[in-house]
Amino acid sequence: MNFVEELKWRGMINNMMPGTEEQLNKEMTTAYLGIDPTADSLHIGHLVGVMMLKHLQRAGHRPLALVGGATGMIGDPSMKSQERVLIDEATLRHNQECIKRQLAKFLDFDSEEPNHAELVNNYDWMKDYGFLNFIRDIGKHITVNYMMAKDSVKKRLGSDTQHGMSFTEFSYQLLQGYDFLYLYEHKGCKLQMGGSDQWGNITTGTELIRRTCGGEAFALTCPLITKADGKKFGKTESGNVWLDPKRTSPYKFYQFWLNVSDEDAEKYIKIFTVLTKEEIDALVAEQAENPGLRPIQKRLAKEITTMVHSAADYEAAVEASQILFSNKAQEILHKIDEDTLLSVFEGVPQFEVSKDLITAGVDLVDLVAEHTQVFASKGEMRKLTKSGGVSVNKEKVVDPQMKIDASFLLNDKYILAQRGKKNYYLIIAR
Repeated sequence: MNFVEELKWRGMINNMMPGTEEQLNKEMTTAYLGIDPTADSLHIGHLVGVMMLKHLQRAGHRPLALVGGATGMIGDPSMKSQERVLIDEATLRHNQECIKRQLAKFLDFDSEEPNHAELVNNYDWMKDYGFLNFIRDIGKHITVNYMMAKDSVKKRLGSDTQHGMSFTEFSYQLLQGYDFLYLYEHKGCKLQMGGSDQWGNITTGTELIRRTCGGEAFALTCPLITKADGKKFGKTESGNVWLDPKRTSPYKFYQFWLNVSDEDAEKYIKIFTVLTKEEIDALVAEQAENPGLRPIQKRLAKEITTMVHSAADYEAAVEASQILFSNKAQEILHKIDEDTLLSVFEGVPQFEVSKDLITAGVDLVDLVAEHTQVFASKGEMRKLTKSGGVSVNKEKVVDPQMKIDASFLLNDKYILAQRGKKNYYLIIAR
């Protein structure tokens, strides 16, 4: 597999330094990509870079994932409007371990092959590097004029007259440049990859390698992913879409990919899966023939949910998606976990009642019209029950006086009431 050709047809190359492809064709090449460790989970905005590392390893080259422990303490000014909050070492180490576990779903760290992946942290080589030594050894090789010419610096200085740019942030590109030099000297790393906003920082590294030891190094960037409507990729109303199931449930993760637009789906399936060109072309043709079936979105959601979480999580997410209209809804409701249940019914009105009320047994009509406000009155509830418009846990109610007890509790806590076709209510027993 030719790494550059693979990235090209997938739409994953924005810029590439001359000689990069020749280097990759010549020998097994070690390449690195930096990951910001300011959270204990990656989000889907990181996935483009992670997929680049995955394709690199699949092509027989050696990937290094660099967790920016030192640079994360400063914050990259590229395309940022404000200086970020700094974090301490204990938090960084915790975040690094969490990130490695997530990366292990994409990269092989344990292989005996020479191209096994490795996780490195620039804090390890920066923590004992004295400031005077750094500015003497590294700073003298890169001029202020060179650093000022970078887009990331020019944009920040040009647009932010109020906050300006601290010396800490200005020095960021020198630190990132030194990472490349260090990995070049200690790991034989000849290529750095990243998003298009990193081009300036990456080329500072190649320049530093050239000036300090006369070495040759290369740069390759991917485009920043955007949505067809121009909005930021990976953001939802509730914030980032995370890889950690505690932050974003597998169900919500699956739903995110399932609901992308047709235009975005065709782009994303190339970037975020390892499906072949032939498989993707077949899906595109199928979608053109019958857009309503959305085969690209379904396959995209399957591939990426399985890769990030597991096949079991994918199956559970598909099943949970069917709760609203499946004839197996009752069975599914009693099977799914609490997080998935809350994700499926996110935003529906909730009412709290005493758990003692439920365990003692209560007439349904009293529960929904007296102890909660699912119905405005008992008369309204009885009337709708007669016409078949009331359900509890997706089962039609025929008797308004039916007893509700602990056996109705989902996850030992919830009862799902339904009024009409589309009005759902969660009753929470505490």
